[in-house]
Amino acid sequence: MWRTYFIELQHFFIANLRASYFGVFLLSVFLLTEIITVPLISRYDFIFLAAVGFQICALVFRFENRREFFVIILFHILATGMELFKTHPAIGSWIYPGVGSAIFVLGSVPLFSGFLYSSIGSYISRAFVFLKLEYEHFPAYYHTWILATLIYLNFFTHHFFYDIRYLLFIYIFIIFFKTKVHFEVYRKKRTMPFLLTVFLTALFVWIAENIGTLTHIWLYPNQLEYWHLVSLHKIGSWFLLLILSFALVSIIYRDKLRCSP
Repeated sequence: MWRTYFIELQHFFIANLRASYFGVFLLSVFLLTEIITVPLISRYDFIFLAAVGFQICALVFRFENRREFFVIILFHILATGMELFKTHPAIGSWIYPGVGSAIFVLGSVPLFSGFLYSSIGSYISRAFVFLKLEYEHFPAYYHTWILATLIYLNFFTHHFFYDIRYLLFIYIFIIFFKTKVHFEVYRKKRTMPFLLTVFLTALFVWIAENIGTLTHIWLYPNQLEYWHLVSLHKIGSWFLLLILSFALVSIIYRDKLRCSP
């Protein structure tokens, strides 16, 4: 029995690694450019060109299809808009310390930054394939888009008005409380609460974010003097962002959602 569980865990790990291949690639480039100085071009430009090259290869070799690529582009556009706002000197939520030497830049934002969010969308999209995801007791579809809209707007408006994230958490809990995720690992169907999968994914994204700040790709204001772990409160922000990400990915995988009447 234990051998079966070990094999399942191994297959689960491999499936998730395959699904997160774009994010793993980006983290690898972060670590590589922290150790090795890139000649001729800035570090941020190298990351941008590497990410573009990766996406071209993914399309050419059919690791991704056109629908998935469309979602990645949509992620990139929405993320760049948020990055422009968050990194504006008047807001200063975080900074890119090497942005001044980069060419592929829009305002205070290096263009590779949109790929950071795209990699999350890529993971969710690939997980549908590699884990054969299906969702049961999914709430009425319009709830997903109401949440996605409110979450995206709140990332901007909370700097000026009341932060409604706690109301959003309550809303999410109420409508997704019964939702189950069915996934297949080593020929056997397994089930997990949807909210637990979002929390665990947010936790792993938070770990990846710590790698990003450790390699000085971007920094929060309280990390400028010396590095320390990103605040645990950011897990909540990533949780909300994952709900938004899921809404975008669901555009191409809506047939996998068994919505409640």
